Amino acid sequence: MIAPERFVRAAEAVRSAGTLIVTAGAGMGVDSGLPDFRGPQGFWKAYPMYERLGITFVDAANPASFEREPAFGWGFYGHRAGMYRATIPHRGFRILLDWAERLRLRCFVVTSNVDGQFQKAGFAEEQVLEVHGSIHHLQCMGRCRGAIWEDRTPIELDLATMRARRIPRCPHCGDVARPNILMFGDDGWISYRTDQQRHRFEAFLEDRGQAKLAVVELGAGTAVPTIRFTTERLALIPGATAIRVNPFEPGIDPPHLSLGGGALEVLDGIDRALR
Repeated sequence: MIAPERFVRAAEAVRSAGTLIVTAGAGMGVDSGLPDFRGPQGFWKAYPMYERLGITFVDAANPASFEREPAFGWGFYGHRAGMYRATIPHRGFRILLDWAERLRLRCFVVTSNVDGQFQKAGFAEEQVLEVHGSIHHLQCMGRCRGAIWEDRTPIELDLATMRARRIPRCPHCGDVARPNILMFGDDGWISYRTDQQRHRFEAFLEDRGQAKLAVVELGAGTAVPTIRFTTERLALIPGATAIRVNPFEPGIDPPHLSLGGGALEVLDGIDRALR
């Protein structure tokens, strides 16, 4: 159980800030019903058919699967895309938007999630940096033009074999398309969309002026520590306070704040303290 005074301290950091940066990992989606793939058992709980096949998350989330058998690669990513598009973002996203509006905070999101849930919840595209790309955008396996395009066409699956019945194709050359996502062992990811988002984020930081900064990290683990490193870099900015929210690994060095709970639980607690 989180002590009430910790919610109060976090609320004070948010209230005194002029800028809010949300850094989010897979744990942000858990309260919406999305899996976070914590270890092989977590992945297999979400995808029991892969346990039968002896396939791990690293095996499935790998560009080699698109090279060897595109139907298999699209089986995993087509299923994920459909799941994300059917998911309703939980109330915690709305709480963050309300803070930005009610407290007049300049706001930006940095996330390793590829699910588009922040945009779906109402955050502007210009407010989001997706460091690992987006499942709703595709690129050519052959990189014929280096193009990235949005595509939300459903992928029909054979759930018994986790193979896609239709393979998305590049509209320019007809080669196999893949999600514009940074996968494991991936040297073919086209990063310019994320690079543009990163340039907007760096400009946002430069325009911050002397306003205090609150960084709220939600559900970012240590297995792929991109988001945690981002939080810790931002925490070094003078006047910044980082609030790390994680039910399993919440530790962060003082004077920053650690709250050991799920995203929605903690956001609710901070919101009550703010009111």
